[in-house]
Amino acid sequence: MKFEALDLEDSVLDGLYAMNFQETTPIQELAIPLILDGCDIIGCAQTGTGKTAAYVLPIISKLSQGDYPSDAINAIIMAPTRELAQQIDQQIEGFTYYVSVSAVAVYGGTDGIAYAQQERGLQMGADIVIATPGRLISHLNMGNVDLSRASFFVLDEADRMLDMGFVDDIMQIYKQLSPTCQIIMFSATMPPKIRQLAKTILKNPKEVKTVISRPPETILQSAYICYEAQKLPILIHLFTESKPQRVLIFSSSKIKVKSLFATLKRSGFNVMAMHSDLDQTVREQVMRDFKNGHIDVLVATDVVSRGIDINDISLVINYDIPKDPEDYVHRIGRTARGTNGEGLSITFVSPDEQRKFKEIETFLKKEIFKIPVDISFGKAPAYEPEKNRGRGRPQGSRNAPRGKSFRNQNSRKRPH
Repeated sequence: MKFEALDLEDSVLDGLYAMNFQETTPIQELAIPLILDGCDIIGCAQTGTGKTAAYVLPIISKLSQGDYPSDAINAIIMAPTRELAQQIDQQIEGFTYYVSVSAVAVYGGTDGIAYAQQERGLQMGADIVIATPGRLISHLNMGNVDLSRASFFVLDEADRMLDMGFVDDIMQIYKQLSPTCQIIMFSATMPPKIRQLAKTILKNPKEVKTVISRPPETILQSAYICYEAQKLPILIHLFTESKPQRVLIFSSSKIKVKSLFATLKRSGFNVMAMHSDLDQTVREQVMRDFKNGHIDVLVATDVVSRGIDINDISLVINYDIPKDPEDYVHRIGRTARGTNGEGLSITFVSPDEQRKFKEIETFLKKEIFKIPVDISFGKAPAYEPEKNRGRGRPQGSRNAPRGKSFRNQNSRKRPH
């Protein structure tokens, strides 16, 4: 569908066409008319499907009509991370090029000057506030913000916010809103806790969803079935045999990220870490350096698996299995975004993770190629996801010698 077929203001359409946006994505086609009609909605859509524009465009269009107070906050968009809040702010800046609608991003990890700028924007009544829950609660507690006249309240990546423990903050913010405020919730997954939250805060919501897409076939997916103790020796061997460039490694916790970063750094690799304990200025610099090619390897928690668009990543490594198949898709979807559209993913699967990995294969409706673990790393476990709950450390794995070249292992004929 063409954007011009929707009931968006001409000034909004002008901005879209200037940015070379012509046709809607499926989630935009479904959500925009409902939001324009004033419906509460719950939307299920992945990162990369255009969901930000699906809620931002109708809100901007309605605000541009001038029927909302100029001295009040008219829309609040909640995001789980600073990076996503910044990205939403940047998109709004583009969409409002021909529209007189103001926006301010409010997130933690900034200095006193930035905090004061956020405070002024809130008190002056920015049309749209994009905020992380913790920082908005901070401003609420300081008396810097009045949300009682807001007409729109958006929860983006609601599942991730609940996973990060923000449910109490969300409810505290929700209680500051007018009963007539339009509530819009987007989530990449729809577990029971999201359903319950929607039931609590949404009024007769309309549900919109797109089919969760599988990774593109241009991503060559592979895995090592190995013991936990074998993961690091195999990883270092891969990087020793073939110099890593534009590699993103996901691990399950901040502690593991820090440990893996330190080990790779000591081994002489050009690596940095990304996790929520870093100051905002440090995180922004790390992201810039990685995007600009000044860092070869970035080790990260799932803080960067959603909402961050980094081109030309050649390899994504799942050092640990993500908690659900959708997160696996989000992670490996960071690759295959370059000019040739091709990418590679490698997943390390310990015995305790085999069942989750099998769930991923079932979700993808395909068997992921298993790279043989060279015997020099010790005996590897069998892939028995139905019964394998972990079988300890392999003999000799503590000091496993370096094995054959990954290029040689990976060059064996793959099943079609």
